[in-house]
Amino acid sequence: MKILLLGGNGQLGTELRRSLPPLGKVVVATRNGVLTGGSACEVADLDDPQSLSALIDRVAPNLVVNAAAHTVVDRAETEPDAAMRANALAPAAIAAACASRDALLVHYSTDYVFDGTSARPYREDDPTAPLGVYGASKLAGEMAVRDSGARHMIFRTSWVYAAHGRNFLLTMLRLAAERDELRVVADQVGSPTSAAHIADTTAAILAQGARQSGLWHLTCTGQTSWHGFADAIMAGAVERGLLDKAPGVLPIPTSDYPTPAARPAFSVLDNSRLQDDFGLSGMDWRDALAQVLDRLAGGVRA
Repeated sequence: MKILLLGGNGQLGTELRRSLPPLGKVVVATRNGVLTGGSACEVADLDDPQSLSALIDRVAPNLVVNAAAHTVVDRAETEPDAAMRANALAPAAIAAACASRDALLVHYSTDYVFDGTSARPYREDDPTAPLGVYGASKLAGEMAVRDSGARHMIFRTSWVYAAHGRNFLLTMLRLAAERDELRVVADQVGSPTSAAHIADTTAAILAQGARQSGLWHLTCTGQTSWHGFADAIMAGAVERGLLDKAPGVLPIPTSDYPTPAARPAFSVLDNSRLQDDFGLSGMDWRDALAQVLDRLAGGVRA
């Protein structure tokens, strides 16, 4: 099987470069055609959706895994056209190209398609109501893939982090080394999910052979607030010697940390469908965090 991986330098793309090779030959594409480390690769610029069909036709993959997206939530509010190009128009072009050659498309979406008012974890068929441009653009991308006629698997995930890239975990560790006190939002609840878990689960599902098109939630299990996540990061980092001491982590309300984009107050996703359809047990978010911190303690950032 030939696999075209888009977004190979991102948090998830970097992990997919590790998890996908056992399934076949992986052709990696990045926005600038250069991999982290300097090696050349294919170019896939989601800001230019019309260029993607030619790439897919030339590479001729059996499977396209789209791990590229516009993910800077606050910036999406001030550049909605760019967010829509990357998160909706580009997936539409990718899906159309996949449909024309009967290639399977794996695409990733987000918990931000929901408004956060649910009293229980969101299921795949719950009504969507994004609060901002980012969530709206990702929802439009889901719909474009679904309506394209391409064979597809869409995975919604949440609160993604890794031992590399830009994310909450690495930001907390950097700030913890500089400050004696951190103030972290405590009234937004979700499921921190490591990119490694998403990549490993994706590979395990693909190894079974795609049986049907559909939408699944793919996150770590359990739930916490950003404050709870930060607390766990500090404790784990001190335990592994990544920090000499933990700063104080003070809980604050969202109103004390205003951002351009509204966030859902509750965005825990129900993973039951994925577990039932593929027989995969979930990983608790604390266990996934421990694995990533172990990698950092071992000096592994890619």
